[in-house]
Amino acid sequence: MLDLLQVGFGAVFSLQTIILIAVGVAVGIVFGAIPGLSATMAVALCLPLTFTMGPQAGLSLLVALFVGATSGGLISAILLKIPGTPSSIATVFDGGPLMEKGQGVKALGIGIVFSFLGTIFSILALMFIAPQLAKVALRFGPHEYFAIAVFSLTLIATLSTGSMAKGLFAGALGFAVSTVGIAPVEAIRRFTFDFAELNGGFAMLTVMIGMFAVAEIIKVAETGRTQKQTQAQSVSMRNIKGFGFSLAEFRQQIPNATRSGLIGLGIGILPGIGAGTSNLVAYIISKKRAKDPDSYGKGNIGGVVASETANNAGIGGAMLPLLTLGIPGDTVTAIMLGGFLIHGIQPGPLLFITQGPLVYTIFAALLVATVMMLFMEFYGLRIFIKLLAVPKHILLPIILVLCVVGAFGLSSRLFDVWAIVLFGLLGYAFAKGGIPPAPFIIGFILGPMAETNLRRGLMLSDGNFAAFLANPIAATFLGLAAAFIVWQVVSAMRVKKSAMSQMLRT
Repeated sequence: MLDLLQVGFGAVFSLQTIILIAVGVAVGIVFGAIPGLSATMAVALCLPLTFTMGPQAGLSLLVALFVGATSGGLISAILLKIPGTPSSIATVFDGGPLMEKGQGVKALGIGIVFSFLGTIFSILALMFIAPQLAKVALRFGPHEYFAIAVFSLTLIATLSTGSMAKGLFAGALGFAVSTVGIAPVEAIRRFTFDFAELNGGFAMLTVMIGMFAVAEIIKVAETGRTQKQTQAQSVSMRNIKGFGFSLAEFRQQIPNATRSGLIGLGIGILPGIGAGTSNLVAYIISKKRAKDPDSYGKGNIGGVVASETANNAGIGGAMLPLLTLGIPGDTVTAIMLGGFLIHGIQPGPLLFITQGPLVYTIFAALLVATVMMLFMEFYGLRIFIKLLAVPKHILLPIILVLCVVGAFGLSSRLFDVWAIVLFGLLGYAFAKGGIPPAPFIIGFILGPMAETNLRRGLMLSDGNFAAFLANPIAATFLGLAAAFIVWQVVSAMRVKKSAMSQMLRT
């Protein structure tokens, strides 16, 4: 392990890679800090740039964007009281009041430092857990992979939104879109409507750019000129020692940070849930366990610590299923899966055997990017505050042009440009209907995996589906999937029953 990590750091500390990581962290912080942009959009937008790079340099850029954007959301959460990303929603609850009290530097310093510690914790956990999990996953066959894919799809559909129907609809639609093109087993055309461009199906990159970047641009365009943009409050860095808080305050928050880091890591591993959930869960638990819970929401640094430690701990958690099973933990790692495939690399347990140096280069890039984030975010605050003032109606058209260029550069086809427009409109319709895009994306990615392994498993058992239930691992995951569906249905029925009884009382 140490030898491979040494090789990884050697690759990262080449001039090209270190510059790419620095640029990736800076761009990621900007995308995280500006409300309306996101880590998903940053990675989707920069993915085409990695085409001409080697896998080590390209993937280092993507993980640097991931690290920077996840942490960058705290800047606007504290200065604007608007979460830059969903992973910083809970940061607003106490970061904003701290800013109003004149303790903005302290809030920013605590948020940045514990973002750093949460990320480091998750990366170390990733480095030690991933190789062991990969060894176990090497024993998996079609039955196990089909069951894991079904479990992941069910988990996303039931937990990513309050409405199971909307989650299931989005996941099923994503699964359906993934079937367009030539079938993986019989090699027959499906849903191509005699369009030669559809023989290969929709490219993963065009779906990602459309659903996240273009859809967000359309959504923001509705109010881009008419909505008054909130100005970031200025913070003075004069006479600030260290990161703006005392060692005693740091020590007091160690139990809170440890608990929140474990929550973020655990939730990050679960496919499709992500940091948008973990920061809220960690905040609620931190408030319940605090000695002074009433102070939460009024400027308690414990709330900032819980939120920022948890959301950044989700980075390593989301990378874990991607590297070991080839299943993305969230939408950002779903796009990163596209980055692997672009370079001809299939994530999964064999990755640690066939591409060991590359895996540890990713680990090294994550560590270097995290250190860069710590200093770049705190000491570059003045620059990032100015970028928050850039009007959306100027910024978003530039991003749209970059989206079009990236889509066209994929295969030099206008079809891909029209595809991002199509999926952009679909993503916009999802936003209007309150349908989460995450189940659609993960359904699109896991659909072929589930279908292919189902067919292979049935071929091995002569068409007998009972073989899936006879396999202990497969049966466990299928049972968990069924349990999640039943639990969600029961929960929905209880909510309706409670609402009905409340209406009858009134």
